[in-house]
Amino acid sequence: MHLRASEWHPSSNVSEQAPGVVFVEGPASNWIVVRDETRFMLIDSGYPADRAFVLESIRHLGLQPADAQTVLITHGHVDHTGSAAYFSTTYATPVLCAPEELAHVQGREKHQVTFGQVIVRAWRPRVFRWMIHVIKAGALKAKPATRAQAWDTERLRSLPGSPEAILLPGHTPGNVSLLLPEAGAIAVGDSFVSGHPLSRKTGPQMLHRMYHTDPAAAFAATHRLDGINASVILPGHGPAMRMPLAEALAALRGSPPPDGNPGVLGPSRN
Repeated sequence: MHLRASEWHPSSNVSEQAPGVVFVEGPASNWIVVRDETRFMLIDSGYPADRAFVLESIRHLGLQPADAQTVLITHGHVDHTGSAAYFSTTYATPVLCAPEELAHVQGREKHQVTFGQVIVRAWRPRVFRWMIHVIKAGALKAKPATRAQAWDTERLRSLPGSPEAILLPGHTPGNVSLLLPEAGAIAVGDSFVSGHPLSRKTGPQMLHRMYHTDPAAAFAATHRLDGINASVILPGHGPAMRMPLAEALAALRGSPPPDGNPGVLGPSRN
C-alpha cells in the first residue's frame, strides 16, 4: 500500500483481523494494536510522520494512547520505530525489542538502506516516488528509542495476546516475527511482505535485496517459521493475508523474481 497522507482514514485502514488483533495499514508501513479485556499494546509504529495516524487509529478503537502497555518493535528500521521514541518520552510507555536488535533500536548501530543504494536506482519511477515519500514521512529526522529495553519470554507472555518472538536474522540482525498464538495470527514485520511500493506484485514476497542487511540470510531465516500454526498473517507492508502460514511460505519460495531481478525475491545469487 502507498497512500497519500490525505487519503488515510481509520474507517478504511483499520480492521480487526482476529479477535483482539487490529491491523492498521499506514500510508506505506503498517502497525498492529493487540488488546484484551482491559489492556492493549502496539506492534511497530510506522514512519515518524505517521504519528498522527498511529494516535488516531488507537482512539478510533476507543482507546487512549497513554494507556498502551508497551510498544513491541519487530526491527529497528525507521518505518517501524517512527513513534516509539514519542510513546517512550510522552507516556513513559516501555519500548521492547529482541536483545539482538536493541543497539539498532536505541540508535547505537545502524542497519538501514543507505542513501547511495537508493540514489543509484532513483531513475526508476517507483524508486523515485518511494524516495520522495520516505523523505516526507520524516525518515531523515527519525529519533531513536534510546530508552528501549530487551524483552524476555516471561515479559512477552504477560502482554495482551501473549506474543512469542521468533528470531529471523537477515533483514536486520535482530529481526523477529511475533506469533499471537491464541488468535492464530502472526506479525511478520519485514521478514516477508504482501506488497511494497517498489514491487509490481501482491502476495507473499521478500522485500528488495537492498533493504536487507543480509539478503540470503533473510530468505533462509523464513524456514524458522516452518511448522508454526497461524492463519492470519500481518506484514509490515501490504495488506493482511488470511491463509495458512505454510501456504504463504510455499508461495514465497515458489514465486519467480519480479522483472527478472534475482535479488528481489529469494536469496542472493551473487
